[in-house]
Amino acid sequence: MASANLTPSNPSAFLLQGIPGLEAYHKWLSVPVCTIYVVIIAGNCTILLVIATEPALHRPMCYFLCMLAAIDLAASTSALPKVLCIFWFQGGEIQAGACLAQMFFIHALCMMESAVLLAMALDRYVAICFPLRYSSIFTGSLVAKMGIAAIVRGTLLMGPCPFLIRRLSFCRTNVIRHTYCEHMAVVKLACGDTSINRTYGLCVALLVIGGDLLFIGLSYCLIVRAVLQLSSHEARRKAFGTCGSHICVILISYSPALFSFFTHRFGHHVAPHIHIILANLYLLFPPMLNPIVYGVRTKEIRERVIRVFLPGRDTAKPRSD
Repeated sequence: MASANLTPSNPSAFLLQGIPGLEAYHKWLSVPVCTIYVVIIAGNCTILLVIATEPALHRPMCYFLCMLAAIDLAASTSALPKVLCIFWFQGGEIQAGACLAQMFFIHALCMMESAVLLAMALDRYVAICFPLRYSSIFTGSLVAKMGIAAIVRGTLLMGPCPFLIRRLSFCRTNVIRHTYCEHMAVVKLACGDTSINRTYGLCVALLVIGGDLLFIGLSYCLIVRAVLQLSSHEARRKAFGTCGSHICVILISYSPALFSFFTHRFGHHVAPHIHIILANLYLLFPPMLNPIVYGVRTKEIRERVIRVFLPGRDTAKPRSD
């Protein structure tokens, strides 16, 4: 067992427990998790393929959608195969280095996704408030720079965490009460002073979630003000319609993240399995629903998918939002 490798300083491996209290239901839980993972792979790969092969979709918002799809694929693949291994084979043992790597990639990718959602909000702000200058402002070069900035920010903010954990001593247990190596779940195993780890994790979470949501909210306040100044009802409807997909994705992405964050930090009386289920929802539902939302609400994506999978169907009727 992995617990036999524990030393007073650092374990050579950790043991992921899965969902405490629900071990008897792991095999049943694996069915929806596996199904959702297949949908995540199929949906996001379809989005990437459709945008790559459709010249009409080679525009800034679709490039951001490609970034979102790639991040969702990477984040879910960083965690879900191991989750299924735990559910199916009780294979919870994970080497310490692999655990820290998984923790880094999951959290860094989530920060990158938040940055892309912020970039998409700025795209909508410029498109609606400065339509005549949109094509000159949101160039391919700017989109690439924003994508690189998202990668750099996530990497730099999450980079110190594995090193801060390396300095801790683990003399109690190496059993992580989680389905993956979540930062605070690992920190709680340490028997020394973890105030630096906790403070840094809290500051990064507040900076990323709080800061990005603040700027996204500000963007949409300016968008609403600009749209309400339009004289035509049809123009207002169309302007709000262009933001519908992005607003849905924001709600899908941030709702489980905020619930997980607040219950983990302040919900001391919440059952452990609730914490873990909420944390897993963040890795399951946004990656699954994001391509569905954009596939349904974006006319060009919808028609391209129909042409590929239902070649004989008429695609002239659907209306773009």
